[in-house]
Amino acid sequence: MLQFSSFQSSSFVAIDFETANHARNSACAVALVRVEEDRIAQRACHLIRPPGKEFLFSHIHGITWSQVAHEATFGEIWPSLSRMLHGIQFLAAHNAPFDRAVLEACCRTYGFSTPPIPFLCTVQLARKRWNIRPTKLPDVCRHLGISLNHHDAASDAQACAQIVMEAGKAEC
Repeated sequence: MLQFSSFQSSSFVAIDFETANHARNSACAVALVRVEEDRIAQRACHLIRPPGKEFLFSHIHGITWSQVAHEATFGEIWPSLSRMLHGIQFLAAHNAPFDRAVLEACCRTYGFSTPPIPFLCTVQLARKRWNIRPTKLPDVCRHLGISLNHHDAASDAQACAQIVMEAGKAEC
């Protein structure tokens, strides 16, 4: 995990996954937000058809099997999405161990190598930079005045990117 003191926000990607169930390879949505020179340069968000039909977390994110049954799998979208990672210093995620585990499991399931890019956890960043507690994403966003539609992958990734950029401003 990338240490807070060593991050530089010049080029990174914020990533967020939503999962269908407890299996880490059950991603049903993914969003990536690429930041270059402290501005959002690119966004991507996809619903994903997970390997199985079991959806236990629809009550959290609102995604159901019927919504993703005809969507592409992670294996089908990752080759194009992974291009967004070229040249970045790190990946950022709120509760990075979760998103890193989902990325690793999905890559393993579909035969891809996991990108050798360090992760920055914005939970840890918010605690160290602003001493925010609790540090759930809605709490951090409320503290920083960031708009959020929680458990929407696109909104969560966007918020994560904004947290990193705000932390970079606070360093100046």
